[in-house]
Amino acid sequence: MKKIFLAGIIQGSHTDKSIHAQDYRERIISAIEWAFPDAVIYNPFDGHEKSIEYNDRKGKETFFKALEEIKKCDLMVAYLPHASLGTAIEIWECYKLGIPVWTITGMKTNWVVRFCSEKIFSDIESFAQHLHTLMQKSLKEK
Repeated sequence: MKKIFLAGIIQGSHTDKSIHAQDYRERIISAIEWAFPDAVIYNPFDGHEKSIEYNDRKGKETFFKALEEIKKCDLMVAYLPHASLGTAIEIWECYKLGIPVWTITGMKTNWVVRFCSEKIFSDIESFAQHLHTLMQKSLKEK
């Protein structure tokens, strides 16, 4: 059974207490669940939808707990339509631990993306297509 960490932009470069739309998470989770029905997906935003309002103690606890979860994962899928400091740190942690990172982004020239990702997809659709191809290959091998 695979454990997959779903990293992605939350606050990004916003300087106020706003977050980016999080609907991408369900789209990515659906694609992963279709391809890997036995996978356990760790979504650090799940249960923390109001995290932007956390005090420093609770925020720090939540952030570092997510970083600990990375150590239990077999794969990270990272969604980066824009730069995200938290996601960059999560990607780096995976890279240091030898955990593959599949990044969904248009930022293909970004060094963190280029040097720390095993696979790079331009959008969620190309990511889902890759999963479809993996499933087809797996079915043919059986």
